[in-house]
Amino acid sequence: MTDTIIGAPRVLIIGSGFAGLGAAIKLREAGVSQVTILERADSVGGTWRDNSYPGAACDIPAHLYSFSFAPKSDWSSHYPGQPEIRRYLEGVTDRYGLRSSIVFGAEVVETTFDEPTATWHVRTADGRRYEAEVVVAALGPLSDPKIPDIPGIADFAGVQFHSAQWDHEADLDGKRIATIGTGASSIQFVPHLAERASSLTVLQRSAPWIIPRFDRPFSSLEQAAFRWVPGLRRLFRTSLYWQKELRFVGFRKGSPGMALMSLVSRWHLRRSVSDPALREV
Repeated sequence: MTDTIIGAPRVLIIGSGFAGLGAAIKLREAGVSQVTILERADSVGGTWRDNSYPGAACDIPAHLYSFSFAPKSDWSSHYPGQPEIRRYLEGVTDRYGLRSSIVFGAEVVETTFDEPTATWHVRTADGRRYEAEVVVAALGPLSDPKIPDIPGIADFAGVQFHSAQWDHEADLDGKRIATIGTGASSIQFVPHLAERASSLTVLQRSAPWIIPRFDRPFSSLEQAAFRWVPGLRRLFRTSLYWQKELRFVGFRKGSPGMALMSLVSRWHLRRSVSDPALREV
């Protein structure tokens, strides 16, 4: 551990998701001891705390998605669900002793920079004020759900909610359900709704391309090997990194890689959807 830097700046971090926790840990390791995390909720986790919809899971293999400096050997599967990822972040928070540096229930509503003193002045919703030389905005790009302004939506008499604010008390069994959008979240929760609804309508602007995920559980033997075989876990993570990096070749328009990805996606579509008319949608 690096010694504390004399005269190190006071740092305020806004948010306690992956970015906020990671920044706090690395700042401490660099010798910056005056680090405070302001979190508007009552627990850490960011998007993995807020998004608890059915089927919520990682879309990047967990061994790659987790912190490189805080690996986990016993991930349950390649793409674990939201509860497991949230527990991982809670564990990282405790492992690195961050709770004493987190102020919960602190929603930042104003930040101003005073140039003569080179100081940030930060105010929270309950009136508390903080000062710091450095502010790290680890808010996350999707921290506030966007509700579409649809004419007449205020008059809808049924249950309505955003996937990031899932109403777990709502009785969805046997109901007629409509969902808006076919992004990453919808792809995960729509199959669960289809099992419960009497009818399900999915409204989309344009059809997404979907490739197979090839998820499976890790065996206890694999988990033990990741823990005890020297270098195996790091080698596995490195292989995942390059697999994902090379996949971006498939996103270059007109490239052979894109043609290959298109073939894989169409094969996956034919395998998953037997109705030709539905496939055309």
